[in-house]
Parts: sequence; structure tokens; C-alpha cells
Amino acid sequence: MNTETLRDYCIGKPHATESFPFGGDALVFKVGGKMFALLATESQPTTINLKCDPERAVQLREEHSAVTPGYHMNKTHWNTITLNGHVRTADIQEWIDHSYELVKKSLPKAIQAELI
Repeated sequence: MNTETLRDYCIGKPHATESFPFGGDALVFKVGGKMFALLATESQPTTINLKCDPERAVQLREEHSAVTPGYHMNKTHWNTITLNGHVRTADIQEWIDHSYELVKKSLPKAIQAELI
């Protein structure tokens, strides 16, 4: 997956927004004002940080050399995926979906209701 394909997939999630709050090389995707993905657009190879259930995060790190604890993130809840061709596109999309759903479910009920 390249940067543009990742961007299109993330921004295609319902009610997703994008911004550069940390500078021009870190594209952040949010739902309900909370981040679910951070795409490092200038790193080589490209990386993406995704929220993950803590147990699943450890499992993914053990199974995939391209998955490491979240860089500059809470390492219990975030993974960094290096997009070096070692992870299937379908897996990355599934992990984006998982991150999006975790964040969406953590939003206050009033905000969740606005997203319907």
C-alpha cells in the first residue's frame, strides 16, 4: 500500500477527518475528534500508527516483523506498521478498521449519536 492508497482508505471511513497537527509529515485521521491513525508521509519506508486492542497488539508484533510498538505513542494501545511490502494490504485495511472501531466505540455516547 502506498501513501495515497492509505490516505484514501482512511478518509473513506464514515465521518473521518484529516489534518496535519504535528507538521507536514504526519497526516492524522480522526473520528469524533479522536485520532485513529497517524500516517508518516515523509518516512522511508512509510509507516502508519494504528490503535489496537492490547492483547491483539502483542500478537501482531509477534507475528509480523513490520509491526512494532507505537512510535511516540502509548505502546500498550498503539502499533506502528512499516509499509515495506511484508504485510498484506487486506491485513492493513483490517487493522485500520479495527483502530477506527476502537476509537469510535470509546467516544462519548452523545458524540457517537451525532455520527449516525
